[in-house]
Amino acid sequence: MTGATSGIGLELFNKYVEQGYDVIACGRNQEKLTELEPKAKATMRFDVNEPEQIKSAIQSFEGNIDIAILNAGDCRYIDDVVNFDGQLFADVINTNLTSMGFLLQNILPKLSANGQLVLVSSSATILPFSRAQAYGASKAGLDYLANSLRIDLAPKNISVSLVHPGFIKTPLTDRNDFPMPFIISSEEAAIRIYKGVSARKPYIHFPKRLTLLLKLIAWLPDIIWHKIATKGLSK
Repeated sequence: MTGATSGIGLELFNKYVEQGYDVIACGRNQEKLTELEPKAKATMRFDVNEPEQIKSAIQSFEGNIDIAILNAGDCRYIDDVVNFDGQLFADVINTNLTSMGFLLQNILPKLSANGQLVLVSSSATILPFSRAQAYGASKAGLDYLANSLRIDLAPKNISVSLVHPGFIKTPLTDRNDFPMPFIISSEEAAIRIYKGVSARKPYIHFPKRLTLLLKLIAWLPDIIWHKIATKGLSK
């Protein structure tokens, strides 16, 4: 499980341990990983933006993985779109999407027969949002990746679950300076993901009062959402 040291990842770690699973907690903060060691089967320290660290850590593990939850990610915004921050854009794309290639390269060979792969994306991919060019693009790519992997891994009896959380209270969302409707706790998010993964659902989204509303709006003509999304933006 990547991103296991905070937010949804930490609550997922606790949930799976509570249910009797042997959990490998992955993250880049050694201090926080050390705190998890008493409950974890193992801990792996690596930065998802460092392919050699990923390779060294995962290949050092002997054995198979039944469920791989790829949850690590970053959320940063383009605050001045005219003076577009190309480096920020690249950093977010690398963390949220490009890193997945190196994780998959090392994890897929270790997945058990009838194993599960879980990719945590975002409900932000349902509609385009202001300032979310980097985050939204990275998560939209992750959506396509998950849906494509599901096709090619089906003959190998490996299921793929794509997760679309809404607003979840985490250290990342604590930095947000805008309203977050229907926000839920990380603990509640972990419970919903756990239940969906246990049922081998291909698509897990919550809270539905938000995600279904966004899907409904997405069916309407684009101009309607454009007016809603741009309302209040300074000219």
